[in-house]
Amino acid sequence: MKKKVEILAPAKNLWQGQMAINAGADAVYIGAPQYGARSNATNSVEDIAELVRYAHLFKAQVFVVINTILYDNELDDCKKLIYKLYDIGVDALIVQDMAIMEMDLPPIVIHASTQANNRDPKHVKFLKDAGMQRVVLARELNLDQIKDIANETDVELEFFVSGALCVSFSGNCYMSIAGGERSANRGSCAQNCRLPYQLIDGTGETLIANSHLLSIKDLDLSDQLPNLIEAGITSFKIEGRLKDVVYVKNNVSYLRKRLDAFLENSEDFTKASSGRTFYSFDAEMDRSFNRGYTDYFVNKRTEKIGSWESPKSQGQYIGKILDTKGKGYLIENAEILNNGDGLYFLNENNEPDGMQVNVVLNNVVIPNTFREIPVGTVIYRNSDAEFIRLVEREDSAVRKIGVNLHFSETATGFQLTATDEDGHAATTQLETAKELAKSANSIIPNLEKNLAKTGNTPFIVDNIHIEIAANWFLPISKVNELRREVLEILVEQRVKEYHREEFQIIKTDHPYPVTSLDYTYNVSNKLARQFYERHSVTEIEKAFELQWDPGKSRVMTTKYCVKYELGKCARYQRDTMGTKVVEPLTLKHGENEYKLKFNCKPCEMEIWEKDAELTFEEDED
Repeated sequence: MKKKVEILAPAKNLWQGQMAINAGADAVYIGAPQYGARSNATNSVEDIAELVRYAHLFKAQVFVVINTILYDNELDDCKKLIYKLYDIGVDALIVQDMAIMEMDLPPIVIHASTQANNRDPKHVKFLKDAGMQRVVLARELNLDQIKDIANETDVELEFFVSGALCVSFSGNCYMSIAGGERSANRGSCAQNCRLPYQLIDGTGETLIANSHLLSIKDLDLSDQLPNLIEAGITSFKIEGRLKDVVYVKNNVSYLRKRLDAFLENSEDFTKASSGRTFYSFDAEMDRSFNRGYTDYFVNKRTEKIGSWESPKSQGQYIGKILDTKGKGYLIENAEILNNGDGLYFLNENNEPDGMQVNVVLNNVVIPNTFREIPVGTVIYRNSDAEFIRLVEREDSAVRKIGVNLHFSETATGFQLTATDEDGHAATTQLETAKELAKSANSIIPNLEKNLAKTGNTPFIVDNIHIEIAANWFLPISKVNELRREVLEILVEQRVKEYHREEFQIIKTDHPYPVTSLDYTYNVSNKLARQFYERHSVTEIEKAFELQWDPGKSRVMTTKYCVKYELGKCARYQRDTMGTKVVEPLTLKHGENEYKLKFNCKPCEMEIWEKDAELTFEEDED
């Protein structure tokens, strides 16, 4: 039996979830009214129920994100919400807080959010043995590390393959709450990593001024799908519950085509949902919001990944400015630009800048406001007006389920049976007196023509088989009525016969991989503490939010490295690094200052508040 591989898309709301499914997503993840790590992407239980019905029609799944840390006074409400989600047919929950594993829950499938320390085989195996059916792996892992995890346990593995990257280990960023009391683990990240900073060395000299030194490029692993499948990944996740519908449809469509090309020739893997999508646009990753792309660490540390100039969208590369002509510009590849496009470039001060295309006349790009821009300036398009207009249309991606129709006669009239690609069947009958057609021409061509008209239904007719004993007269209106009825019944059959996987959590007491937990394990309530204690943990520190020591805390750990970006890494760049930088390096934004600590053995960087007492080791050779 072939193993199912899925594309998992973000859903900001009901409509975007439906559009993601139409574009080819096998599953969507969406926020509930509370407890999701994107406080600006919440949805009512009623809307989620409608999305569940729509998704299940295509055998796609709906996962609800309940991935904030919980406080004691929220535990009962969270449990009640989970029961409501189970009752409306949600396929799984994505959770961070282990308190949920301690609750008396219905048999709903639970996935471990990437915020749950999913970075090594021991932790992932523990979660599987505790009852998690899927683990969302840390973004920082490389292919070898993923294989090691897959070899250790048979739990389903999910991995981010496109979208914005959190520079910190997920769940372990405290810059937001330390800088302004907005907790990322409570759904209110202030995105301190996207701010401009000064970089100051140990002598007080400013090495870099006003650059977005913690902002990194966006992820694109679309060319790595076969390698990731081989490593053990079966769910490819798109980041972006706050993004617009054009981003979602474009990313889903592009990945759908890439994955289908692989699955077409695979003997071991198959698509995870039903139907096929018809597109009226050509998906391209760089036409979505992006800060430039990186494969991050999936192929280990190979390139610089910073997006220091700006955290805003860079978009699609167009070309260089060749010359100025009147109040416009000659730009390479200007023929692909449209009226209303937004253009991005770096000005003479190396600052992000932009303009809007007013009109393109004879390949001369005339902006809404003209200014002198040096020849050779590289131009990107970060808003494609024509592409947006096309993709925003609801019919730009239409998903259809294949059906075979069998039209035959009965003793008292006629009947129509529809059998879909998954084997669901529906039959409806027409009771009518039979009379021969007055014309000698066969009625079969007309029957086939009208039976094939599926219109706005979710079906497309792949085959029609007609069995009649004579050339009977049949009003077209009656044929259309039969077709409408049988397809309506088939919709209900598909939803009714949808099989939801269920799993009842049974409390275990197998030991956790470590016995002492610091604040990065985000234990913020009595049930989470109870969970870890039952699993042999003896020391449990409170979550950062409950015990922050202002000015002295480690607020981030990351695989991203400022010294590497500077070309000053003694481990990877010692042959080209030149002089070393004088530590400690400090990041400064306004009144906020952070010290950087480099742990070369695990190849990680730590960010500490300014009053922290740090010790510095020699760089690893």
